[in-house]
Amino acid sequence: MPIETTPVLTGSHGVAGRDGAGPAPDADLVAVPFGPGPVLAPAPWLESPVPVDALLAHHEAKGEPGEVVEVPTVRDGGVRRVLLYGTGDGSAAALRKAGAAVARRAKGRASLSVVVPSEGETAALVEGALLAAYTFTIGNGRTKPVGEIVFLGGDERDLKRGEAVARATALARDLVNTPSSVKTPAWLADQAKAVASGSGLGVRVWEGPELGEFGGIRAVGQGSISPPCLVQLSYTPENPRAHVVLAGKGITFDTGGLSLKPTEGMKTMKTDMAGGAAVIAAMSALAAFEAPVRVTGLVACAENSISGSAQRPGDVITQYGGRTVEVLNTDAEGRLVLADALAYAHAELDPDVVIDVATLTGAAKVALGVNLGALYATDESLAAGLIAAGEAGGERLWRMPLVEDYRAMLDSDVADLANVDRTMSGAAGSIAAALFLQEFTGGRPWAHLDIAGPARAASDEGEITKGGTGFGVRLLLRYLATASGPAPVRGA
Repeated sequence: MPIETTPVLTGSHGVAGRDGAGPAPDADLVAVPFGPGPVLAPAPWLESPVPVDALLAHHEAKGEPGEVVEVPTVRDGGVRRVLLYGTGDGSAAALRKAGAAVARRAKGRASLSVVVPSEGETAALVEGALLAAYTFTIGNGRTKPVGEIVFLGGDERDLKRGEAVARATALARDLVNTPSSVKTPAWLADQAKAVASGSGLGVRVWEGPELGEFGGIRAVGQGSISPPCLVQLSYTPENPRAHVVLAGKGITFDTGGLSLKPTEGMKTMKTDMAGGAAVIAAMSALAAFEAPVRVTGLVACAENSISGSAQRPGDVITQYGGRTVEVLNTDAEGRLVLADALAYAHAELDPDVVIDVATLTGAAKVALGVNLGALYATDESLAAGLIAAGEAGGERLWRMPLVEDYRAMLDSDVADLANVDRTMSGAAGSIAAALFLQEFTGGRPWAHLDIAGPARAASDEGEITKGGTGFGVRLLLRYLATASGPAPVRGA
């Protein structure tokens, strides 16, 4: 089954070999910035038979981000098209939107040359353009995006940083969008190994008998013909300032187990490993970002399936570290595999900070919709750093409460904990899931990102494309690249 993926296409950038003189001679389309004031671009691109200012006035163009005006220009005795794109205030959000608008306008073209504004968060322009040009198809698929994007001008470091973010995000999208007929736990582990090889990361995979202590991972995966595994990726720079553990939910398909999901709810469950994909993808770009912290990525991989060997509601399992859990709902499986990863991180890795990422609860999506991720945190500076990184990267988080009064909902008559509210009321489902995970963090500074809403999209919008969004990659990279996290990296 051929799978065609164009993560960020053949995106190249800079003016190397062109001295900023203009687009490549064979450029299919050229895009030139303009803001609320005068057009910022040099004249050679704008030899228009109609004055540019008059054209902009005719279209009532204001230079707002996402605004694109087509201008006919003279070229070699003929006419070519130039796209004037609005840059707004030059902020990261504005230029990300501008880049996306230009790339979508160039859909189906062989090439696009984008003149980079002289000021503003230009890395975000690259992110927006390359991510909007992403596609993932099997067979003939959808309409082809622009074939090549070349960026002219701008600071090379900023442009490369934007490209690195886009490529990492696209990697996460690829992993999420791959069908579960291909994407088994072993396949996901193989992708992590390939990433490790290409990014200079250490890698270890636990599988089979090696998973003996990881009772949650084993229990969730025991009903599937595709065995579960645990992946560990390791990044260690010189003189790291701290050690951060990232833990991702890697459920490669979720039927709900014997607590079976309805058909409609199951259709998108190939994306239930989006948290694990975000961890793998973020790890892939740490060296490019020169992140000053040691980072260990854990991805707990399993397929939650149905068979005679599947775990049952009412089973009691033993998580890593010895805590027992009564499984009242087999569709609350993500927290079981993450609990093993968190307990292992506390007992064996001695991290300064732990962050887990998961498409964990439908309740988070109900509460916050599809544009916000739910953030739970036990540390104020950690929460502030992640929120700031999310705002800078266009992946917004909303902090949710860890309501201690609700902890009693998880008491069990026969085990240390129940995996869901023992009354099965359905109330505060996202909070209850976070409180369950908190039990396995050992009291370390910890944040939980429930990305069930923004991890997948039903349609194209801005830099987001239909399917897996890669949510979490951009904010994690920004947080990790700043060592302590609170301040975003300029241009990242």
